Amino acid sequence: MTTGLARYLKDFSPVRPAAALGDIGFADMLDEDAFASTVETPPLDLDVERREAHAAGYEAATAELTVKHEAELAALAEAHRLELAALTEKYTAEAAVALSAGLSRMAASIAHEISEQVAIVLGPVMTDELTRKAVDDLAAMVRAAVIEGAAGTITVRGPSALFEKLEAALGEDIASLRHVEAVDLDLSVEIGGSVIVTRMSAWAASLKKVLE
Repeated sequence: MTTGLARYLKDFSPVRPAAALGDIGFADMLDEDAFASTVETPPLDLDVERREAHAAGYEAATAELTVKHEAELAALAEAHRLELAALTEKYTAEAAVALSAGLSRMAASIAHEISEQVAIVLGPVMTDELTRKAVDDLAAMVRAAVIEGAAGTITVRGPSALFEKLEAALGEDIASLRHVEAVDLDLSVEIGGSVIVTRMSAWAASLKKVLE
């Protein structure tokens, strides 16, 4: 049989058996070299990795510091608020005390000033009125002593101005008056061993104390 005719004839030679699955090891299937041609891992860019890690760390640190800083600012603001409230309360209380004391001093000063002005205005009037009354009372006592017969010579000691007032108040009924000049505000009258004294010096001392 020629070669050209043999191409068209069926091949009746024995069939070669296929390789059994058990002949292929599992380790061969997992061999890295077996997949090297099909799976390729991209190479790592270390610079990119470093930059990304640095950026992530910087962002986390910034966020943490921001939260911490805000907490510190809030605590500081609260401390300042409490301190300001305490100072406000303290100075308000001190101002109230000072105002009260100032008003008391002002009231006392005004009262003292008014007293002084009243004493200055009314002092002379009251002095004249008290002098007149003292002289009239003294004259009444002298008359009573004369009427009772206890009077001999009546000695009057004191300033001439008051003696003249007493003499005018007694009139001509009593002529036995002997005046002794004395640098004093009071008149003293000696009648039969008794002494009658006016209280003008006490009034003058009280008036002077008011005016001081």
